[in-house]
Amino acid sequence: MNILVSHCFLGEPCRYDGTSRLDRQVIALHSTGHNLIPVCPEVLGGLETPRSPAELQPDGRVLTQDGQDVTAAYRAGAERVLEIARESGCTVAVLKARSPSCGCGEVYDGTFTHTVTPGWGIAVRLLADAGLEVMDEEHLQARLYNL
Repeated sequence: MNILVSHCFLGEPCRYDGTSRLDRQVIALHSTGHNLIPVCPEVLGGLETPRSPAELQPDGRVLTQDGQDVTAAYRAGAERVLEIARESGCTVAVLKARSPSCGCGEVYDGTFTHTVTPGWGIAVRLLADAGLEVMDEEHLQARLYNL
């Protein structure tokens, strides 16, 4: 099975702060015969690394901590991620928890206070609406039996 994964899980330093979030549980999917298709919606949307932290606002926009509206870049990246998923035949995505692109069920609330709220990242919502099963790394273990 081809599985779309956040590129930062594979050690790529593409997060806003220029780091990765290496995740051995995600990497282990490859050793069980799955093909991992890495994506970073923010980078695919044209944002640089490192970049100012951004959070999804209650009105659906994505703003950086310094007030810049980067919604268009997040939407462009989400569209590209969906194209990659379709081109690769992915039906499952494992993406970074609480991210404004990749959050699955909860995201940071837009106040830059590390407060989470129910919600879906821009890329995840697009993928889910297209029929992909989406999950974050924190819920992967509970769903491994399905993969």
